[in-house]
Amino acid sequence: MAKSNCCFSLSFSTRPENRRRLVSQDLRSSSDTRGMGVVLSCFSNADLAHRQQQQRRQAAGNHLPALSAEVAAAIGIGSEDRSGNGRSERKGLDEAVLTHEQALAAVLLLRQNGGAPGESAFDKSSSLRVPGHGQKRQVLPRSSSSRPRSLVDPVMQPQLLVNQDLKVDNLETKHFVLVHGGGFGAWCWYKSIALLEDSGFKVSAIDLTGSGISSFDTNKVTSLAEYAKPLTSFLETVGDMNKVILVGHDFGGACVSYAMEVLPSKVAKSIFICAAMPINGQNILDMFSEEAGMNDLMRQAQVFVYSNGQDLPPTAIDLDKSLLKELLFNQSPSKDVALALVSMRSIPFAPVLEKLSLTEKNYGSVRRFFIETTDDNAMPLPVQQRLSDVNPPEKVFRLKGSDHSPFFSKPQALHKILVEIATMPSNQS
Repeated sequence: MAKSNCCFSLSFSTRPENRRRLVSQDLRSSSDTRGMGVVLSCFSNADLAHRQQQQRRQAAGNHLPALSAEVAAAIGIGSEDRSGNGRSERKGLDEAVLTHEQALAAVLLLRQNGGAPGESAFDKSSSLRVPGHGQKRQVLPRSSSSRPRSLVDPVMQPQLLVNQDLKVDNLETKHFVLVHGGGFGAWCWYKSIALLEDSGFKVSAIDLTGSGISSFDTNKVTSLAEYAKPLTSFLETVGDMNKVILVGHDFGGACVSYAMEVLPSKVAKSIFICAAMPINGQNILDMFSEEAGMNDLMRQAQVFVYSNGQDLPPTAIDLDKSLLKELLFNQSPSKDVALALVSMRSIPFAPVLEKLSLTEKNYGSVRRFFIETTDDNAMPLPVQQRLSDVNPPEKVFRLKGSDHSPFFSKPQALHKILVEIATMPSNQS
């Protein structure tokens, strides 16, 4: 009966002093102290603490990385820790917890500082690596924008171009004038403006009449000269000894051609980006007459505006916004598509019908370059190639993977080409 009481008390009492009191009472009430001592020796305080300590060590070992023999010996794991009968159970438990914490700290410290022979250094993070003893520090790229790139890389960063001994002050001109396409505005050049300015160039982006932030009614634009008036007025303010590089996109190519004819002394080079590049006596409608038959998407997207009545010619052309992404921005980021959807305006129709008068003396005296866009749904590549064949420029560049809006879809590659053209030496001896 005493043995039964002893086992029951030890099983359900949680406080050590309670267990000691019950065991003492049972010993006093037992007549066979030697036999009872054998039974109770299995539940001594020291032995209980030792068993719990071993269980905690074993549990901790399952969660800790493997330790070398030297580390284990240094912190006492693997050696027997036998306490005297006078040591309390709480002290034994505290020592077990302390031993576990020391083991964890030793493992982390060992691997962080190089570890035992054959062990690799502990990686604190993917962006900061500490080499072990005798290891050579490896310089890791901090980001994709800081990795060295070759000069042929189409996404080379503008700061790398500056580092390639690009001295814009020694160029024929360092002033770019950007002319948007039909329905666009100066806002569409925001990436190109930033890249060019970061490379040391001066940049001016023009809002044509009735476009961008212009308050003029698009339906009232009656001529190409009126449509391009903001561009020609700006060029007239350029100093007599200064020239600019004109960059035209889409319908803006017609305005650039017009400016080359009326103010050739102000233009050093002209760049046509998937743009209209007419010849003498040709209008934009004639130039794209063949395209109309081969581009169903463009025909579906066009919405003619008749502000003067249905019996008179259209005054403007709108583009169906539900088709804009597929037509103009099929490779562009969503944020730029969203910007365009709330910013695009109508295209004046009268300038589309006007035939240009272009002379070899004026228009022909300015160096021309053309940039093709390979994934263009608004002006397919065959149409662009036909323009260059009919009116050959000095050089043709190609933007692979670009839609009709390379300033959105391929700004870095476009920037590289613009800088390359700007750095081409003058034809003058």
